[in-house]
Amino acid sequence: METKKYHAFWRGAIILTIASFVTKVLSAFYRIPYQNIAGDIGFYIYQQIYPFYGFCLILATYGFPIIISKMIAERLERGERKEAEAIICISFWFLLAIGIIGCSVLFFGAHTIASLMGDANLEKLICVIAFSFLLMPFLSVARGYFQGFGNMIPTAVSQVIEQTIRVSIIVFLSLFLIKKGVDLYTVGAGAMFGSIAGGFIGVIVLLFYLRKDFCSIFLQSLKGISNKKTIIRTLFWQGIAICVSNLVLIFIQMADSISLYSLLVQNGEPVEIAKMLKGVYDRSIPLMQLGTVVTTSFSLSLIPMITAAKERGDQVFIREKIQLAIKITFVIGLAASLGLASIIRPTNIMLFANGNGSVVLGILAVSILFSSLAITTASILQGLGQTVKPALFVVIGACVKLLLNYMFVPYFGVIGAAVATVIALLCIAILNSVLLIQVVNEPLIQKKPIVGVTIGALSMVLVLAGFMYMFERFGLQANEAHRGLAAIQALLCVGVGGLLYVFLILKLQVFTAQELGAVMKHEKVQTSLKKSG
Repeated sequence: METKKYHAFWRGAIILTIASFVTKVLSAFYRIPYQNIAGDIGFYIYQQIYPFYGFCLILATYGFPIIISKMIAERLERGERKEAEAIICISFWFLLAIGIIGCSVLFFGAHTIASLMGDANLEKLICVIAFSFLLMPFLSVARGYFQGFGNMIPTAVSQVIEQTIRVSIIVFLSLFLIKKGVDLYTVGAGAMFGSIAGGFIGVIVLLFYLRKDFCSIFLQSLKGISNKKTIIRTLFWQGIAICVSNLVLIFIQMADSISLYSLLVQNGEPVEIAKMLKGVYDRSIPLMQLGTVVTTSFSLSLIPMITAAKERGDQVFIREKIQLAIKITFVIGLAASLGLASIIRPTNIMLFANGNGSVVLGILAVSILFSSLAITTASILQGLGQTVKPALFVVIGACVKLLLNYMFVPYFGVIGAAVATVIALLCIAILNSVLLIQVVNEPLIQKKPIVGVTIGALSMVLVLAGFMYMFERFGLQANEAHRGLAAIQALLCVGVGGLLYVFLILKLQVFTAQELGAVMKHEKVQTSLKKSG
């Protein structure tokens, strides 16, 4: 029986990890063709509003479903199925009320919000994205229901289909609208419609899985249900805490949406130039997202193991896996940050057609390491039962970002905003790390691996700098007229730099034989479970 539960646990964790990875990659990738279609000003328009959708998406994917599934699983463990179904019903009506409030605030406050952002034309985009909050209760409760009963398939399928439909509509509808010659704000509204359509399809997929149980569970009478206030309190506060902990990059984007464009205009930039500068600055978002997803996907796969070890009280195992997760994040995050910063100009041209803003993007590339550490440490802390403080640290980081924007942007423009982002993410990573050290009472990483990683990273940077110099000497420097050459240069540098870095990491024994063996064993467990499924 225990073996079956173990296999079911791992199978579910693997399914959700794969689905999460796919959706995050899609979420980062589509921005590149969208920028190519709509241009920097069109990209600015879209990114000004995206944080509102991103907040709703995290609520419906991570925050509320996790808490609902946890409460359901606890009741089922005690054999209280009726109480578990009552939680679903209460959660649905409570979140529906929150969704209606969120939709109303955005829809009727769209003009005020757009004015605060310094661009009244954003009003119709805010009105469109407001309706995403009406989909949130259906997505949250249905996913929490299935996860609580140990069935991860509906959640994974709905996430992947929702994101695929969303991305497809955004790209193809944007192409269609641009060819029709409509204004860029209408194109942005069309992209926001794609997000709503994707969420609606996700609801339909979940309702299909729920077709037999929807009425009996979701529409039951609330009168006979006890502990309603306790359920609502737990759902709201813990759901919000988990949600905020996963909103690191969204909060940073929100701070820029609120302040960056308006600050540029206030300090003398013409309106159209300020929009273009913000759009160029926003090119960093898919790069940061992709870098963070790749960096954290390896370390976050260890989180279910840490959570399971906490349940059985295995402190030694917890410490070992936490140190391994942090080491993996540091090793990959440092390589991604410094490697991308070293080849940012050809990468910028390859992805976005020109090299505008390469210096700014190079600074922001450094933040991949800090955002990865912030997300990994927050996830570990959640697995250890710490939910409130990581959420508070994200809010503190967002406030630091906003404050530094007001301090730096008037003097340094978008470069100041980039530096503010790096500092804010560094603050979150440090706060999480200090708390994690206190919780486990152990250092998160030893000195020897730090030395080895530093040598490997600096060697990689020097070799990449040499490659870039050779390209320039032979007249093959990346430029807008030869986008294909920029792609060759960027991809060649990725291959050479990556191979060198991996070789040095292994040569300098950054990972012990035991750690490498544990990772391989972990992969074998995942492979065998996939086959058994």
